[in-house]
Amino acid sequence: MNEPTRVTELSELSAGESVLITVREADGSEEEVIVVRTDECVAGWKNFCQHETDQRLDRGFGAAIRDGEIVCPKHGSMFDGCTGYCDNGEAAESTLVAVDVDVRDGVVYLTDDQCEYLHEGGIDDDDDDMPSSSSHLTF
Repeated sequence: MNEPTRVTELSELSAGESVLITVREADGSEEEVIVVRTDECVAGWKNFCQHETDQRLDRGFGAAIRDGEIVCPKHGSMFDGCTGYCDNGEAAESTLVAVDVDVRDGVVYLTDDQCEYLHEGGIDDDDDDMPSSSSHLTF
């Protein structure tokens, strides 16, 4: 079992904001995770849309969060920030992949036994390999 790892101070993550981190999974692979805060919760999700797993929800400058929902920048599907469930758009009837986080004494921790915290930010800062969006959504 991994020890909880500090991600950020809760006071540094306002409702409607996210932080991007990189973790190492149990199989040794690296994965991006977004930690989001809504008015109701703080939650961790793997950083990809369920409709197209190569589409990142946070492309390095924060996930778009509106009214407690994480917005996919490609098709506009909206995932509940607390449950990860999507009931609309291309990703309807799917749920984001959860990563366990916890808030203790005003600090957000990564508590998922299957993930080891590596660093804040994405796997790399080069988006040249990312598919371009067919949408012009900007937030």
